Parts: sequence; C-alpha cells; structure tokens
Amino acid sequence: MSLPRDAPADIAAPVGHRGPPRPEHDDFYRPPPGFEHRAPGTVLRTREVQLALFGRVPLRASAWQLLYRTSDLHGGAEAAVTTVLLPAGAAVCARPLVSFQCAIDGVSSRCFPSYALRRGARALGAIPQLELPVIAEALARGWAVSVPDHGGMGGHFGVAREPGYRALDAARAALGFAPLGLGPETRIGLWGYSGGGLATAWAAELAGDYAPELAIAGAVAGSPVGDPGAAFVRLNGSLLSGFSAVCVAALQRAYPELERLLRVHAKPEFHTLLADAATRTTLNLLPRLAGKNLDRYSRLGFTELLHRTEMRRVLDDIRPGAHAPTMPVLILQGVNDELIAVRDVDGHVDRYRAAGAEIHYLRDRLSLHLALLYLGTPVTMNWLADRFANKPLPPATTRTVWSVAWTPREVLGHLRCAVLLARILCGRPIIER
Repeated sequence: MSLPRDAPADIAAPVGHRGPPRPEHDDFYRPPPGFEHRAPGTVLRTREVQLALFGRVPLRASAWQLLYRTSDLHGGAEAAVTTVLLPAGAAVCARPLVSFQCAIDGVSSRCFPSYALRRGARALGAIPQLELPVIAEALARGWAVSVPDHGGMGGHFGVAREPGYRALDAARAALGFAPLGLGPETRIGLWGYSGGGLATAWAAELAGDYAPELAIAGAVAGSPVGDPGAAFVRLNGSLLSGFSAVCVAALQRAYPELERLLRVHAKPEFHTLLADAATRTTLNLLPRLAGKNLDRYSRLGFTELLHRTEMRRVLDDIRPGAHAPTMPVLILQGVNDELIAVRDVDGHVDRYRAAGAEIHYLRDRLSLHLALLYLGTPVTMNWLADRFANKPLPPATTRTVWSVAWTPREVLGHLRCAVLLARILCGRPIIER
C-alpha cells in the first residue's frame, strides 16, 4: 500500500513498515531550549501527519501536530502535543474549534492520541483509536478539532488540573496556527467522554481563571468519572480493577507523597504490577489485571492505606467540582453504567451547582459505558452546534430518559454517523456537510 504523492514526509513509508516512532523516541516531542520562557499556548514546533482508523484505514482529512508550551500540576512550564484537524479540502475561513479530550486512560505512550491516531501506529487497545469516528463527525460538521495529549509526556492519567491546562493551552495553540484559519474570536467547544470527560471537566472549571480570553461557548462531559477516588475503591478487586492499577501507576508519578507511601507499605510485587501496567494499552491491561485486589499487595491492608493522610490528600485533590465552570455544561451519564457510578456523577453535578455553575444533566437509563459514547454523539454535536449558533438554552435541569438516542433529531444524527463511518472505511474524504 502506498500513500498519496502529497503525503507528509514523516509518514511516507507504507503501513506495513515500522510506522511512526513512539513519543519517547521521537525528537518532535522534545521542546527547544528556553521554551519555558514562552507564554502558555505558544506553538514550539509543527508537522503535518496522516491519521488512520486503528492505524490502518487512512483518515482522509487534513491533520497537523503542534508542540506547544503548557503547565504542569504546580504551574511549572512543560511541553505537550496536540493533533489538530480540518475537513479534507477545507477553505481557510472562520469556523468553530472543538477541543476533544480522548479517554487516554493509560500511562504508556502508545495511549497518547498523538501516537495512537497516526497511520502505522502500533497501539492496539488504545482507547483513542475507538474515538476517531467520533472526532470525524465533528469534522463533518465543518469544525476544526484539537485533540490534546492531556496526560502530558509523563502519562499522568487521573492527575488533577493538568488535563485542563493542557487542553486550554492546546486550544490557544490551535488559534495561533495559521493553516487552521482561526483567531481570537473563534467559538470553542470542549468535549470528552469517560477519562476524556474528566479532562473536559477540569478544562471547563479552570478556563475562567487560566484562559479567560478563550471564547468557550459550552462544554460536554460524558460520564466524567465524578469522584476518581470512589471509583478507585469500587473497582478494586473487580473485573475492571486494571483501571485502578493504571491510575495508581500514573498518580505516583505526579504525587511524590503517594510514591513514598507505596514505597514503604506496598509489597515488591505491587511495584512490579504497576510497572507492567505502565507499559500496556488500556484494553490490553484490563484482562491481565482483572480481579487484582490491592489488599494482597499492601502490608497495611487496603482500607487502612486509603485512610493514610498522604493518600487522602491525593484522593481529595483529584476530585473535580470545587470551581464553577463559567460556560454552560452538558453532562451525560448512564444510570446503569458498569464502570462509572451514577451516584459519583450526581455528586459532581451537585458540587458544580452549589458553586453556581449552569449544568444541564442528562441521564440515560439503557446505555452501558462504552455504548453511551456513540449513542450520545448526536445529542452532543447538536448541543454544541446550538451553543456555537448562540441559540437560547432551556433551564438547567436534571433529566432522566430511557435513551438519549431516540428523538427524531438524534436518530437522524445516527444515520449521518453511519454514513460517515462507511465513507471512512471506503477511503472517501471527510468533507463538510
């Protein structure tokens, strides 16, 4: 298989070849000297890339990667990468920008969207590969899209605030990248699901103070975890306990007090388990770690470990909801979600409303976790389109419905999504409707 003549040089090899290098082996990810003196959101380096569904089926759209300056948990300077896209053949003109936060849910660089979405990437089991059709739907609407590596170069899955800084600075970088044709007045939407919904929540609640100049019209957080600490406890020892393990593997990288606590009280085999989890894509590690109970790996016992001051401090820090987003927010959640408890998201909504936020909360009775990502895409796209068009919002309420996919407007949206997926699989370009 050969690429088109105008394929970017860095991906000019056929898919059957080695493919793009992992981020830790790719000089593009290394910031230039003195980058820390640049303003957050400054573009440091760019390249054109080609994306593909599962690394194999080319996505016929325009795509670039931007290395940009951003901030870590403590406000220190760091660099991150976002992948920015336009519909195929799109003219340079005013259009909205959607910042889509993927459910990275992993530490391995193979889970980073900037790697997992590229043609030839060896990232089977990385969740961003499952989200590419959703990203394509935003492109078909004629919107520009930014897909930031919101976990940063260190794979900081679940860490507080950092995902918001990286998403907002990625939007700043996209606005300053001339080929997208955007500018300071560009209307911006934030969107993410599951781990990406959590990242979207952080971006929404930080935007007013961290990036007040951005014209953010609205945010959609699908199944945004709500309380990561509670999820960690609930999933421990279950078939989905791999999420707990990989979250600990990430958190100990950003919170030295947690790393010290585990060094003293966790058994050596737990450190081996975390090291193994950090090398795997999300869907690859889940069956390997299914049923793992941290009681077997701690000298204190899981309950006592959770009540240590160091652990409580970390769990309290990673819980979103303390600050009110300044834009309207739509939150989607499955009532019977097998991964994210509806009561945790209910609590997240209550915290936002208590802080004065405008939260539109839509609960779905029938959908399980992964299904709601796709079933909720049309209602998400329609809600964002209405925000970009400045349409009036109904009162902010909580509604529980049998399915978010059953209204005539959403049924039509699903038909359009199906047609778009067929176009992708047939190698047709993603053009504006």
